[in-house]
Amino acid sequence: MSNFSDNGEAIITIDQSTQSTKGFLFALNGEILEQFSLPHKQYYPQPGWVEHDPNEIFMNTLRVIKVLARKADRISARITGITITNQRETVVIWDKETGKPLYNAIVWQCMRGADICELIKARGFEELIKEKTGLIVDPYFSASKIAWVIENKNVCLDRMLVGTIDSWLIWKLTNGEAHVTDYTNASRTMLFNIKKLNWDDEILELFKIPRSAMPEAIQSNSIFGYTNCNNVLSQEIPISGVMGDSHAALFGHGCFSKGMMKATYGTGSSIMMNIGNEFLLPPRGIVTSIGWGIDSEVVYVFEGNVHSAGAAITWLMNNLKLLSNVEEIELLCQAVEDTEGVYFIPAFSGLGAPYWESEARGLIYGLTFRTEKAHIVRAAVESVAYQVRDVVEVIKSGAGVKLSELRADGGMVKNSFLMQFQADILGIPVIRSHMDDMAAFGSFLMGELGLKIRKSLDDIASIINGIPRDIFLPKLSEMEREKRYELWKCIVRKSIL
Repeated sequence: MSNFSDNGEAIITIDQSTQSTKGFLFALNGEILEQFSLPHKQYYPQPGWVEHDPNEIFMNTLRVIKVLARKADRISARITGITITNQRETVVIWDKETGKPLYNAIVWQCMRGADICELIKARGFEELIKEKTGLIVDPYFSASKIAWVIENKNVCLDRMLVGTIDSWLIWKLTNGEAHVTDYTNASRTMLFNIKKLNWDDEILELFKIPRSAMPEAIQSNSIFGYTNCNNVLSQEIPISGVMGDSHAALFGHGCFSKGMMKATYGTGSSIMMNIGNEFLLPPRGIVTSIGWGIDSEVVYVFEGNVHSAGAAITWLMNNLKLLSNVEEIELLCQAVEDTEGVYFIPAFSGLGAPYWESEARGLIYGLTFRTEKAHIVRAAVESVAYQVRDVVEVIKSGAGVKLSELRADGGMVKNSFLMQFQADILGIPVIRSHMDDMAAFGSFLMGELGLKIRKSLDDIASIINGIPRDIFLPKLSEMEREKRYELWKCIVRKSIL
């Protein structure tokens, strides 16, 4: 509390995620003084389609900021900045004159752009897009979502603005003064040349998206604009530390050196490795993105994204009613010695990295008359660790490094069974930080750089190193590890139609 006590300053960080808008009031030493969150509704208009209401997300953001501002007043903390981390690939399209969304936000999970992507691939542009953006042509990314709205909704191209969730929130918070994004979010749209650091005219033309609709892309520690949060605050303060959630988590873990890797276990899972300051073409099944940009330096990453991690547990709870609360999960996993051969393939919206099979479908394999609820729940939890290993194997081969550890964050890491099984199936230590909200923490740290509160990565590392952590060491024999993993890969192939 020393920094907070000395000068009474604090920073608000907004973590706008797939399920909710979370807010954190950070003291300058990284202590969380207050947090508050609000969920937003999920819309599923057709199988494989997922939408959010952009206005609901913005109003929730204002409500979260208001709660945190009241807390700051009560403890005499002066709010000196706002930082934002957000769900990625989700896009909003709105009218720049009225400020109204022209359609619901199309969420990263949404597969409606599949036909558009198939057409782009059939025309032979897959390699060109990969060489420029580091991404594969897939409906997961933003480009085909934007193209779908343009093709299917009567929008005026001259008045249209496009943005990922960070852009939408910043535009609204600054009353339309700033239409911006950061390099990390831009790098996930499939429209951004991550070597030249600008929107690629050739790719924009392929998807028939006007360049005038795109936000300005800038470094993560820039000042993105100023806001009083619709008069919630008494004066305008700067917005900085803007990053996609997975990139912010990598930064929050202190993965500043080439070869360091983290996995975020949320609705989906993002496995990301720092590959240094040079762009590398990704091996098949993963992508290259921008990890962050600070001043004149850009860090690149290899990344693989798993569509269903926590989403699989939510499905068990809401659809099958196998769980009444998340506290049951670990107890059920430990109630049985193993899954007795049950494997769970959570391909609810296709398979992500490293398979990228949008037509794959979910599968529970190996059921017998002995199968109980605990076996299915344990198999679902184990599926998360197996999917992470799928991605880790490809990233290691592409980067040519021997991985020494995996740093873990996200809502699911509280499950110690999952963390231990992850170490077992990888054969390396898994490190769990006691900082529960790593994306928010990383955004906060980046904001401190942008607001000149911290001067260097070494300065930031001193905060990160002071946070307690747990280390899970592998216990499974190599023979058993490989036997289970080979069977997993065999069953995954059965889910691919």
